[in-house]
Order: sequence, then structure tokens, then C-alpha cells
Amino acid sequence: MSLRLRNILYTIGLFSLVFLVWKYREGQNSKLIWISGKTMGPITYNVKYFDTEQRNFKPQIDSLLQAFNQSLSTYIPNSEISQFNQTDSFTFKSPYFLPALKAAKEVYQMTDGAFDPSIGPLIDVWGFGPGQQSQHDSTFIDSLKNIVGYDKIVFDEQTVTKKDHRVTISFSASAKGYGVDVVAKYLESKGIENLFVEIGGEVRVKGINKANGKQWAIGILDPDSDEIAQFQYAVVTLNDRSMATSGNYFNYHIVDGIKYGHTIDPKSGFPIRHNLLSASVFAENCETADALATAFMVMGTQKTINFLKVHPQYDAYLIYNNEDGKMNDYATKGVIDLIKKSE
Repeated sequence: MSLRLRNILYTIGLFSLVFLVWKYREGQNSKLIWISGKTMGPITYNVKYFDTEQRNFKPQIDSLLQAFNQSLSTYIPNSEISQFNQTDSFTFKSPYFLPALKAAKEVYQMTDGAFDPSIGPLIDVWGFGPGQQSQHDSTFIDSLKNIVGYDKIVFDEQTVTKKDHRVTISFSASAKGYGVDVVAKYLESKGIENLFVEIGGEVRVKGINKANGKQWAIGILDPDSDEIAQFQYAVVTLNDRSMATSGNYFNYHIVDGIKYGHTIDPKSGFPIRHNLLSASVFAENCETADALATAFMVMGTQKTINFLKVHPQYDAYLIYNNEDGKMNDYATKGVIDLIKKSE
């Protein structure tokens, strides 16, 4: 071996050693930053990330979520979506409204209307929205269905309009996931490589949990839980993916002795009643996962399984009751090895 080649190899080896030491020290100096708060009304959020600069992004995240709510919250009278609901046409002002419309349209079409942001009048009449609970006879429900249908919403890059001025929309079934994506992308823009963002149970992770050197672990709630006693049915480990779960655990009404969950079937106009108890969806972005989780709760177990076979880019974990009433589960191939049931 020539002296020149030996020197080159020595230099490469030295630089490699320096790089490895730097990466090790960077990992050692990374500190877990844990931020929490409230958004979208009473909904809590938790953000965890590792940063060698130990920056606290809580003020920026709170400001970001405030602007997000000012665009998409139907509980804010002068939000962009509220203004649109009160008129026939609206010109976009913030960067949030149009992407929400596009994402909703994609899932609406993909699920044959099982996910429909225009079902607000039906949600209100069943007492699950800001409106007051009202009558529930089939004739009245049928009349409301005339003003429900996301195909009545038309938009381009500047403006959104209605085919029927009575139509209103709400992204309550996807807003938490969308908010998760917004916060996660902001942190990524600041160079954060290992992060965990959760809003109201919807989650997006990137990298690993450097506190233990493992993938991020997320619990899936047992459908038998109630608001006081909550416990896990399973735990899933994720890396660079989003997860959203929908179920009818706590939010329900009893009408004439019948328990109705908060998930409304846009086609029937009535709350769903089938054996699917919980749907956890795994996707690249949390907004899509959130919307699909709602759609799956409308579709039920078998239709959801059929959908997943046609759309293998999505994974899901379903908890349902068998014909004999016993709880069972179903996992797609992409996540079956990542899920561990609680004992």
C-alpha cells in the first residue's frame, strides 16, 4: 500500500470517528421538551420532541393553533368556516381552509360518502353539536338529508361556494388530525427529527423516542372504558407515521331507552348501530387517518375490511363484537407486528 493511499484512508477514518463522536454527543445533549395545553375548545394537546438547542416552541405552537382555529372552528362565530356557513360563497384568507376542503373531498369520494363534512344538521338534531337536540322521527330526518351532501360544495384555488345555500360544513371529524399535521410540519421546519404530536388522541410521530432509544408507543383505548375508568386494549409502536382512532365510548345519547353513539350515517341520517366498536387508522398524514377512522365507524367491520383490501396504502386496527357478543380484533398486515394487546 502506498503512503499516499495510507494517508487518504487514515484521513477518512479520522473524519468518520469525529462524525460518530459528534453524533453521539448530539444524542447525549438532546433534551426532551414536553409541551401541553388546550386547543379547539376543551381539547388537550401534548407535544414531545428532542432538541439539542433545547428550544421551547410552546408560544409558536399556541399561536399556530389559534390561527388554525380561527380558520376552521365552527364554534368561533367569525371564523372562516363560520363565515362561509352563513353565506353562499367565501374567498380564502388563511392557508388552512382550502387544504381541508381538498382532503375532505378525497376521503368523501374514496369512502362513497361515509365521511361527509356536511352532516352538521344531522349532528345537531341528535344533540352532538352546538345546536339543540330536537325531534328524531324519520320524516324530519329525511327532510334534513336534503341539505346534506359534500357534493353540494364546489371550490377552486380561490373560492368555495354552495349549490344550496342551506348547506353547512364542519371538519370536526378531521380537524384534530389536521391540527396534528400542522404542528408536526412546523417542528420539522425547525429541524426537529424526533417528535410526537397528539391532539385529542390523534397522533403523528417522527424518528424515535430518544429517552429510551425505541419507537414511539401509543395506547389504544379499550372500548369498555368510560370517562372515569380508562384503560388500554393494546399498544402500538410507530415510526414516521400517523394514527387516529374513532369510537363511541363516551359520546352518546339515550333516546326512548335506546343508546345512540355520536357517529352519524350520512345516508340514513341516524347514528350507527353495528358491531364495530373502535377503528384505529394508520396513514402518512393524521388528517386522512382521522377522516378515515370516522368513515370506518360509519361503514362497519366488514365494509371496512373490504375497503382496506382495495386500499393497501392504509393500515387499520379494528375492535369489534363477534356474533356471540365477545370482543375481537382485526389488524392489517402493515401493523399486525407492531401491536401488542394488553394482558
